[in-house]
Amino acid sequence: MKKSSSASNLSNSNPNSTVQQTNPNDPSTFVKNSALKQSFYGMAYTPEGSQLPECGNSLADVITDIQLMSQLTTRIRIYGADCNQSALVLEAIKQTKVNMTVYLGNYNVPTDGGAAYVRQRDEIKAALQTYGTDHVSGITVGNEFMLNYLTDAGATDPNSAIGNTGAQLLIVNITDTRSMLKDLNIDLPVGTSDAGSFFNNEVLAAVDYGMANVHPWFANTSIDDAAAWTASFFSETDVAQAAQVSNNPKMYIAETGWPTKSSSAADATDGVSAASIPNLQTFLNDFVCQANTNGTGYFFFEYFDEPWKDAEFGGVEGWWGLFNSNRTLKDGITIPDCTS
Repeated sequence: MKKSSSASNLSNSNPNSTVQQTNPNDPSTFVKNSALKQSFYGMAYTPEGSQLPECGNSLADVITDIQLMSQLTTRIRIYGADCNQSALVLEAIKQTKVNMTVYLGNYNVPTDGGAAYVRQRDEIKAALQTYGTDHVSGITVGNEFMLNYLTDAGATDPNSAIGNTGAQLLIVNITDTRSMLKDLNIDLPVGTSDAGSFFNNEVLAAVDYGMANVHPWFANTSIDDAAAWTASFFSETDVAQAAQVSNNPKMYIAETGWPTKSSSAADATDGVSAASIPNLQTFLNDFVCQANTNGTGYFFFEYFDEPWKDAEFGGVEGWWGLFNSNRTLKDGITIPDCTS
């Protein structure tokens, strides 16, 4: 689907950008950073300021982010559609003229009668009508929906009766997304994202792909074992489960990485290894090129630090970025040099 005749009125000026442009009025003339390598299969990304009700994001910042991330990967995934982030990302890709596709996201919740889903569905629909699908890889419906549903219910088995009840809520949204795309005469994959141990078989049967959060930090692994643990868990848990479902949906790692610091002493280690820049570097060295060689589709977590998460959740939550929140590469990080 090509772009409709509807033109964007978004602007692109960013005097505070960390990226230089040979033509300040043309974001596609950005100067490449020799420290960055297009070595990652994909990158997890949320535009700064994309949380309701504030919605403080800007096209100028997203353009800077796309300029930087396009030097790391040709694929990104976003989590939700609130605050116009789908359109902002697609407009930034358009203006920078980079080779980039995005998995758009609908961050629905189990407890609001579908309000968040409908709100974001309509944002995604409008973005598709404006920008078409040339730079869209798929629509991901749900981010840890089953994990959250089961946690609220005091349960842990995604394929229990309780899990199947939650699955039906999610499947309604997945089916509706397919209907929306059909109405637009668009053919795109529709998937879901969840914690690696929380995929429901009925949900997997309803999607084209699944994205699994696979975090060695939260599994209390040693940094020396982290990359191998990630590969083994993903293969033995998520890929194996999907292979048992009749449609065998494609599985990706939605998030994996290592935090570089903690705001609290209690969370400074995962019980074995520290949250630190040297340990992030170890994980980069051990995981990225090997995953590329193995043909694993993954979205590295994450592009930059997110201060709002630190303010809301504390601990390591805000400190997973390759870049600082000011969009400078963290001192001590060397990007692996291998083809994704």
